[in-house]
Amino acid sequence: MPVADVARTAVMTAHGDQTAGNLATVMVEENVGSVIIVNDNEPIGIVTDRDLVVEVLEPRRDPTETTAEDIMAEALTTVAMSDGIFEATRTMRDHAVRRLPVVDEDDNVAGIVTMDDFVVLLSDELANLSKVVEAESPPY
Repeated sequence: MPVADVARTAVMTAHGDQTAGNLATVMVEENVGSVIIVNDNEPIGIVTDRDLVVEVLEPRRDPTETTAEDIMAEALTTVAMSDGIFEATRTMRDHAVRRLPVVDEDDNVAGIVTMDDFVVLLSDELANLSKVVEAESPPY
């Protein structure tokens, strides 16, 4: 199964000059845990809700003065829409990330896939398998 079948295409993006306060507002309003930072729609970083806490709130930095570029994770790991879900989960494991921006053939942001998306997929598949087991089990 390709990542395209699981990825969310409604993804929040922002430019590196956006303030941390602005990013926090977007995350709350859109009910998301991250914003992908882009330059001409190519992903250059990501800011998560945890980044806001660790990089802004805890050290008491001014969220109106701190920008996305100041706090974003720059070692960005991405996957392609055509990559398989097993490849994506291995990438998450190997890079210790919970979110992967998904890019198209031009390396532009096309979506995002998260560990939560894979947990939901796995639970759906396990539910399907349990129905098969139940249907094939003899009555007691």
